[in-house]
Amino acid sequence: MATINQKIQLKQDRHYDLIAVGELLVDMISKDYSDNFECNTYTRHFGGSPSNIAINTKKLGLNSIVASSVGEDGFGDFLISKLNQHGIDTRFINKASYPTSMVIVTKSKGTPRPIFYRGADYHIELTKELEDAVKKSKILHFSCWPISKRPSRDVVESLIKTAKENEVLISFDPNYHPNLFDDEVEGRKYVKEILKHVDIVKPSLDDAERIFGVDTEENHIKNFLNFGVKLVMLTLGRDGVLVSNGKEYIKLPSLATEVVDTTGAGDAFWSGFFVGIIKGFTILDAVKSGLKLSAIKLKNVGAILECLPLDILTF
Repeated sequence: MATINQKIQLKQDRHYDLIAVGELLVDMISKDYSDNFECNTYTRHFGGSPSNIAINTKKLGLNSIVASSVGEDGFGDFLISKLNQHGIDTRFINKASYPTSMVIVTKSKGTPRPIFYRGADYHIELTKELEDAVKKSKILHFSCWPISKRPSRDVVESLIKTAKENEVLISFDPNYHPNLFDDEVEGRKYVKEILKHVDIVKPSLDDAERIFGVDTEENHIKNFLNFGVKLVMLTLGRDGVLVSNGKEYIKLPSLATEVVDTTGAGDAFWSGFFVGIIKGFTILDAVKSGLKLSAIKLKNVGAILECLPLDILTF
């Protein structure tokens, strides 16, 4: 991995900039702020971290695609329609005979407290066409959702192998939550095992504590690096982000000036970062792009960003 003041060298002879694998779901977000779901009105929003990232990056000029699964129902149609509206190729999204997955969350200025209703999201299908898409991509990105249950866990493991064989950069959002994982594997242990196959992670401080327990920021960084990750971006909410490649540690302040809703802030950070490294920014400037896009997202309700000019991440 490059130093923080260098660019990440990506394979340039690839058709896709980013393939994001994981959950595609409906976010039901409360109209009012509440910590205990004491709300009567919830609004339907497009959701699912990898899909949010694909839309955000597509808006900013990347050729991004999604591999996921939805149900054969109105919510599934809504999600696919939203992707189509944003020009996302949906050929790798299958319709399963399970209800479309949903997250109920209260509008929050802190860490959202979700309730998960899972159905179709972990029924991603492995096809030759999907494997070929990974081979043709610069970056493979996935979250904890698809590795939490089979069959999508097996799909991600296979795609990681394909990515490594074809020199595709692998990024992982370790958005671990114990309620996501089935009883077949011990969630924390499995997440730690997957880290040795990953180049880049962006845990929040809450994610890191759920995986490794309460510790210092520097020790959380070291925990991820010790499992083989090459670049760690530990997001710290209002305190910004701590970035390290194991040799350098750089802390950058948050750029947020207003917080309306934190849903999707991490996805916005990922989006800005990916656009930065694809455009040839240094790692440091790509992180600054992530902070900039996250600050914009925090001013709006819902997980995806609307009306983004292509030059928004220029310096």
